[in-house]
Amino acid sequence: MIRPLKIADLDTVMQIWLEGNLQAHDFIAPEYWRKNYDFVKKILPQSTVYVYEDGQIKGFIGLQDDFIAGIFVRQDCRGLGVGRQLLDFVKEQKHRLQLMVYEKNASAVEFYKQNGFIAISDQTDPDTCEKEFLMQWGA
Repeated sequence: MIRPLKIADLDTVMQIWLEGNLQAHDFIAPEYWRKNYDFVKKILPQSTVYVYEDGQIKGFIGLQDDFIAGIFVRQDCRGLGVGRQLLDFVKEQKHRLQLMVYEKNASAVEFYKQNGFIAISDQTDPDTCEKEFLMQWGA
């Protein structure tokens, strides 16, 4: 089931966020994610966030208008279609979606390509000095 974030979900969602970032971005110092934890926890409820729940929260997607701030799936639930279902859910509500993804996060880049996103530009993230792609789906 996909539903809006509840405040009671915040600690679980943030644990998924931290673990997901540490696992997917081993090319960025872990302290970067830990340092940003409190800030993200504070602003996350101000975004549109949907969680995938099947007895327990298995993943979530965060949006700011038509921009996907992130899709995060628990490690033990990856490859089971949770991320795709979250993405399909928001695709039904939007005509266009954009996101930033690190070039070195090859599995995420491939996931987005398989789901109809194309890279429309690239830049270097000023905080991490890593190359990232701006990807877009839709018109």
